[in-house]
Amino acid sequence: MMYNCALLKFKDIVSNDGHLTSIEERIDVPFIIKRIYYITGVAQDAERGFHAHKTLHQVLICLNGSIKIRLKTPIKEEQIKLNDPSVGLYIGPLIWREMFDFTKGSVLLVAASDHYSEDDYIRDYNLYLDEAKDTFLSHSIHE
Repeated sequence: MMYNCALLKFKDIVSNDGHLTSIEERIDVPFIIKRIYYITGVAQDAERGFHAHKTLHQVLICLNGSIKIRLKTPIKEEQIKLNDPSVGLYIGPLIWREMFDFTKGSVLLVAASDHYSEDDYIRDYNLYLDEAKDTFLSHSIHE
């Protein structure tokens, strides 16, 4: 997995009554959760995201169905399929993300480290590359 991203496995208690999965801030996710939102009703051929955040940390969890996430840095690209509600995708600052291939009825829950701020978004990919290149180039030197 690329720098500043990780798959998180949450405790999933399974019984005859179903699954119970709990998520605790600073235990299961590496930040204090200040905002939760979810995305539903996305057409199967739609794509979302196409942005990065300057400082925001997020964990994406597909509660129903499946969703693919394309993660990009100036030097690397990965694709992750989320289809297990007991697994979350941690995305740190300066990671470009694109969400696609939503199955019918999919539900994507997002836990965020801060309240909504439009100023934290980088929505232009070329601007993103300019802002993020030093961070990722200096990290790749140390790997």
